[in-house]
Amino acid sequence: MKTTFKLKSKVWLYPGKAGWHFISVDEENSHALKATQMGSLRRGWGSIPVTVKLGKTEWKTSIFPDKSGLYLLPLKAAVRKQEQIAVDDEVAYTITLEAESAIRDSAARKGRAQ
Repeated sequence: MKTTFKLKSKVWLYPGKAGWHFISVDEENSHALKATQMGSLRRGWGSIPVTVKLGKTEWKTSIFPDKSGLYLLPLKAAVRKQEQIAVDDEVAYTITLEAESAIRDSAARKGRAQ
């Protein structure tokens, strides 16, 4: 079973040399994401594996909680370029959580492939 969240957020730039671009998931949806996965899908640093669709671009990544409890979605340069996204743009996107069993099955397949 998959759970999908339809969201709209503003792109921001992390201060520093690296220039990472992020989208902050709003408080209500961050709480819903955390409640939906109930810790079972969490990885290191509390990250959650997700599939994101923004415009015509879809990719697998992880979202991370910040100190305030909001989840952060990192935006790769390739995605920003493909979708012509800049800092302060408001973008519509979806975040899809896979069922825990699908994540386990995928990890098991990767383990067998090595």
